[in-house]
Amino acid sequence: MSLIPSGLNYGIDLHKKIVQLHIAMRKKILLISATSRNNLTLSNKIQEITANLDVQCDLINLEEFEIPLYTPIQQKSGTPLPVQELIPRFIDASGFIICAPEYNGSIPPILTNLIAWISVSTDKWRDVFNGKIALIGTHSGGGGNNFLQAMKIQLAHLGAIVLPRNIVVNSYAEFNPDSTREKIKQLIELL
Repeated sequence: MSLIPSGLNYGIDLHKKIVQLHIAMRKKILLISATSRNNLTLSNKIQEITANLDVQCDLINLEEFEIPLYTPIQQKSGTPLPVQELIPRFIDASGFIICAPEYNGSIPPILTNLIAWISVSTDKWRDVFNGKIALIGTHSGGGGNNFLQAMKIQLAHLGAIVLPRNIVVNSYAEFNPDSTREKIKQLIELL
């Protein structure tokens, strides 16, 4: 009995199968931008860097999704369609890069709103985050420290493993592609 599948052209077919398997097995990062301005620009730069690394990177801009404010009353109407569309992308991700500005000393409402919806819209909501690796980035007018700390606390509570270093762009620090690449490589190694 042969272990080799019959009818396989070993030149082209085997190469295609190997490429398909490699693509399917590649690690997946969900890159989340909370805003359409500076943090989307930061996210696009991050995505450009990931294009040269062995990882799939799925970028979402939360401002493109009209997600109603989560309340228990709103929840009785069911999970909004945009949240239903986003949940599989979160589940399929091996890890996350979250880019958001600091809003009033904390996390932007658009981001906490989505996390609230995810946490009540899936049977195993902790599986969305639990054990996954996260890297946090910010492009904030100030230092962004309060956002970074608040986001680390929330992600850790959800079970994510948050990298200690962050990607920070602000009025004191320009985007550093070399440093960013090293942080992304560290994320990929841990996926």
